[in-house]
Amino acid sequence: MPTATLATAPGAGLRLAELAEANRPTQLPLLTRIVELLDASEAVTHLLVRGSLASGTADRLSDVDFVVGVHDRDLPAFTAALDDLMTIAGGALLPGWRDTIVADLGGAGFVFLLQHEGKLQQVDLYLAPASRISTIQGQIAAKVLLDRPPAEITTTQIGQARRHLDELLARPRTCTELLIEHLVLAVLLHKRIQRGQRFVAYAEWHRLHTATKDLIKTALAPASGVWGWYRLREEIALTPIGRACLADLDVAITSPAIPDTAAVDAALDRVLKLTRRACPHALDGLADAVTAYRTYLELA
Repeated sequence: MPTATLATAPGAGLRLAELAEANRPTQLPLLTRIVELLDASEAVTHLLVRGSLASGTADRLSDVDFVVGVHDRDLPAFTAALDDLMTIAGGALLPGWRDTIVADLGGAGFVFLLQHEGKLQQVDLYLAPASRISTIQGQIAAKVLLDRPPAEITTTQIGQARRHLDELLARPRTCTELLIEHLVLAVLLHKRIQRGQRFVAYAEWHRLHTATKDLIKTALAPASGVWGWYRLREEIALTPIGRACLADLDVAITSPAIPDTAAVDAALDRVLKLTRRACPHALDGLADAVTAYRTYLELA
């Protein structure tokens, strides 16, 4: 049976229209674009919009924040195809960042950066098994845009989805993924600075420094069994490249506790140079995307 689309599913279209009437957000064309893209997949059973767009408090900097219910049997395949779906069909500049900030609702979060009205717009997709959606709806405030009752979900499928999520969340991040984390965090920091959110900027600035440390360790000490920030000099400062990377990290951690936009841009420049020095393969296939990203960031 063909999958319903917004044009043929009055419930979804009506709910989107109601959201637009309540909010009239500038992100509405982007939100509609993502809804239509996800709704076209037979694996998707639910779409919930949450955050400021759901509460009617969105501003021009607000992200587009979805919970995407996926049939439990389809979750591994849908997760594997998500980057291609969002970059090729959705127009995202980069593969998604596996979100380590989002609250655990029994799924996995991904952040994508899309061009919208000449600027970078953040799109958060939280993938959750369809069997979890009713529980999630009791945990968060959200507007339902799509509610397509799934076919029968077996206990075996629920177990497979859970194992997939456990493996996904436990998998160590690659240098490419850590580079993408820096790019996403730089966008978030620009947003915090524009809004005057000093406490959140402080937290995300520290997270960016931690991502830089993780990038260095992943590139130069991938077999390290040492947790966190311990024994960095003993493990990293064994080569000229390692010492140069630690010097970059020292500059980062001695910067002001709360950054301004110039500090964020300088940090991004350092990380890109560090990546070319320590793990140039992380930029394979991303050079054009990073160039476009820098152009949009300058226009923000």
